[in-house]
Amino acid sequence: MRLKAIVLTWDRHRVMTQHMIRQYARLWPDHPFLFRVPFQVDEGAAVAREEYRRTPPQIPETILTLIEDLPDEEWIYWCADDKYPIDLRTEQIAAAFAAIEGLADAAGLLCCRCRVTLDDPALSLVPGERKLTSGDIILERRQWFQIWIHQFLRVKVLRHFFTHMPRDIPNAKVMDELKNEIPKPENLKLYVTHKNHAIFGESTQGGQVTQNCYESIRTTDLVLPPWFQTPTSDYVVMGELTSTSLWSKLRSKF
Repeated sequence: MRLKAIVLTWDRHRVMTQHMIRQYARLWPDHPFLFRVPFQVDEGAAVAREEYRRTPPQIPETILTLIEDLPDEEWIYWCADDKYPIDLRTEQIAAAFAAIEGLADAAGLLCCRCRVTLDDPALSLVPGERKLTSGDIILERRQWFQIWIHQFLRVKVLRHFFTHMPRDIPNAKVMDELKNEIPKPENLKLYVTHKNHAIFGESTQGGQVTQNCYESIRTTDLVLPPWFQTPTSDYVVMGELTSTSLWSKLRSKF
């Protein structure tokens, strides 16, 4: 049975969605995901590992529609198309998820420890650590830190988060501030692996395609629409693996 991957996107960003999905297929050929992609007008072609569902245009309603048939305790993979994988240690990721999947008190697992969870643990992490049967050490994240990075979640996390998100959202960027006003119940325990297993790139910034995403898409047969023809000059990358010296040099910190 495939794990449903809930994609946050909209029609205008279809090329970013396709690029993100292709990156998973390239880096993790036997990945367990079935990508559930929303659309408003432009329905995508039904292919293996992808399904398209019509949703309202509002962001909260988009996600709540995508998960409306899923029970609270089911695990899904949460992946917004403004990020895409650059490097994945797939064996370690799969092992960590297999180890946490059966833990009743766990509601989320992020395998990319970067930025605030790496640089400011006192702010972003609950004191203490936990060891999984996979050998991974996991740390509990405070509040909603790093909820936008691709990760494993129980459905109830997204259902709570987007039910409490204001309906009138002018753009996706403001959601990062709005999230701080959403209460996080104690039973929604979100973890991050102590050791990083993934590198992600940001696809867009301020409505423009990033330089790293632009270069990545140019290596594929995907065609960038007119509104993504001019990239920024920035490489925006999250995470660092000791064996990946190139991306270590490009790593951005915020």
